Amino acid sequence: MKSLAAINLEIGKDLVVDEIEIPDPRPDQVVVKLSSSGVCHSQLHQIHQPDLPRPWMLGHEGTGVVTHIGSSVNHVKEGDTVIVTWVPRTPVKGRPASTLSGVTYREEPVNGQVYTWGQDVLLNEQYVVPIDKKYPADVTCIVGCAILTGAGAVLNTAKVRPGDSVVVYGVGGVGLSAIQMASILEAYPIIAVDLDDQKLEFAKEFGATHFVNALNTEPIEAVLEITNGGADYAFDAIGVKATNEQILPSVRGGAMGADNHGGTAVLIGIPNQSITIDPSLFVRGQRTYRGSLGATYPEKDFELFLRWYEEGKFPLDKMITKRYSLAQINEACHDLESGQIFGRAILEY
Repeated sequence: MKSLAAINLEIGKDLVVDEIEIPDPRPDQVVVKLSSSGVCHSQLHQIHQPDLPRPWMLGHEGTGVVTHIGSSVNHVKEGDTVIVTWVPRTPVKGRPASTLSGVTYREEPVNGQVYTWGQDVLLNEQYVVPIDKKYPADVTCIVGCAILTGAGAVLNTAKVRPGDSVVVYGVGGVGLSAIQMASILEAYPIIAVDLDDQKLEFAKEFGATHFVNALNTEPIEAVLEITNGGADYAFDAIGVKATNEQILPSVRGGAMGADNHGGTAVLIGIPNQSITIDPSLFVRGQRTYRGSLGATYPEKDFELFLRWYEEGKFPLDKMITKRYSLAQINEACHDLESGQIFGRAILEY
């Protein structure tokens, strides 16, 4: 079958919206007709990444309806509403093997095993999670990346508890999800750090209690003052060198002794260059620095996130502030890259 999709053909260039050819699914594959897809900052990194094979398909969070299934697929059927995500629904050890989906563009194999910037997607059944039809087909798409990444880091990686102090660097879609989860878990204080006062004000609607504009204030000093010595947990939802280096000194120090541990810094945003960290922060303060890569159990946690959305605890609709058509994908990317999008932008098909 033929379908329209956004395709990355050249490094750093605008995407091409054109027809792709989707074959019949293999036994372990599913075809989904999408209603919506999130526009994630990770795709901007991919567009500019020189070592990715082209043509490359983009996007990794979407909601749609199953139209075709492979012979060995049994957790969904045709007509089911599903979320497409990039985290396998069956927990794995290590990195899953990457295989080409079989989609072609002008008879050339297309790279990228998960994509959602297209009307119809073909992918392995591990990246398709069924949801109840009662949930809206637009705002739920961001559960597949923004929510699972930010909320999962707080819920499953850090395991934040009531009364823990939290600081989040970067209040885009992922950072807001982390803030909202920290609020649900009754953390306090919840400090939002960004470079834009309007984005910081927006973060208040998701549970942030304190705000630091890093353009005007040295953020580490501000966090140490607000928390009286350092946060229990610091999250980097951006992934740039500066914030990579700021989260560890933002958490409290411990000292000598078996259980005298310091705080934990959690890197969520995908880093793009090397960083330098004072090793004494680890040893003398017994602090921890770790990564969080989609730390979610999709089948269990998606149901939880959606129930909280239904109860008004996790406002997905409020987080989505701009909507685009597939034909406007380059406009969406440019707006995201220039900092014009609060929360998350989505594509609607």
